[in-house]
Amino acid sequence: MMLAYVKSDIGMVRKANEDSFAFEPPHLFVVADGMGGHVAGEVASSIAAATVKEYVLRNLGDVHPRQLLEQAILQANQEIFEKAQNHAEYAGMGTTVTAAILDESNIFWGHVGDSRLYYANNDGLEQLTSDHSLVWELIKAGTISKEEALVHPQRNILTRAVGTSEHLRVETGAYQYHPGDKVLLCTDGLTNMVGEDELALAMVNNTQDGQLILDGLIEKANNAGGNDNITAILIAL
Repeated sequence: MMLAYVKSDIGMVRKANEDSFAFEPPHLFVVADGMGGHVAGEVASSIAAATVKEYVLRNLGDVHPRQLLEQAILQANQEIFEKAQNHAEYAGMGTTVTAAILDESNIFWGHVGDSRLYYANNDGLEQLTSDHSLVWELIKAGTISKEEALVHPQRNILTRAVGTSEHLRVETGAYQYHPGDKVLLCTDGLTNMVGEDELALAMVNNTQDGQLILDGLIEKANNAGGNDNITAILIAL
């Protein structure tokens, strides 16, 4: 039996929470991390989460899940981009989106930005999505390590975001899951503060209640400085 949990926290530094999420167990889960001046990031992420949720729930079962997530994120991109064009106070706003649809045996995802989707089983923790960021390109090139990326001065520069331009490439993927394993969707407010070894420790072979695992991870992020908003969805399969 699937159990799902969600938590969003403002962190220790920011004055507002610019993260948003959609939480529709057992099928749809979305996290979005907004960016832009004043309230623009909050507006972008909330439009993204609401648009993806509405689009997916309306068309679920009619379109292949990967295609559906791509279409939903492209719809969100269009709505955010148009709003930014028409309102000076929202100029340049954008957001990450990491969205997952689960059926009886597979996780399908659509993804843009540097929020992440992880899969945990007895063998360890695996990041299923790629970060669309400058430091991820450097990691792939072998120029820096994942540890160095955490403190890199340009770690917050995205190469792709939802709503910042008219055209967008959405990453999609699929993964076959097994009962007893776990899925984590999270914004970089968690992953910039809590290392993958600590994430693995919390997720792998941990029979603790899922809400307690989430609470513990967010507490770790805040204890490490809580430099950003933190949003995470944990699915115990």
